Amino acid sequence: MASLVNLKTFTDDRGNLTVIEKVLPFDIKRIFYIYGVDKSERGGHRHHQTMQAAICIRGKCTIYNDNGILQNTFELDSPDKCLLIQPEDWHSMYSFSEDAILMVLASEYFEANDYIYTPYSYAYDSL
Repeated sequence: MASLVNLKTFTDDRGNLTVIEKVLPFDIKRIFYIYGVDKSERGGHRHHQTMQAAICIRGKCTIYNDNGILQNTFELDSPDKCLLIQPEDWHSMYSFSEDAILMVLASEYFEANDYIYTPYSYAYDSL
């Protein structure tokens, strides 16, 4: 299941410096960022192998997460919050502030076959 990690941040009169070091359970193979998002929802998938770390380095956004057992919603509203997303976590991102920049660090290079777009189904869905 996805989990939040507080990134180590050093603050003084000059500003803030946030460090991503020894907190990720994977080596980074890809970095991408999402910005300029309108009212659209992004994501809407899970993976076979890829682990991700999502950090809203500016502004804020919300990430819905479902691992097939538990569903959670996480608000990323500070650049020192990092959401670790497991491969089995079906996730979608929404409610981006106008100034939001969501940076994602990934454990794998892009591979179209790694994506699973079908959300989990539950017995109550058919009621």
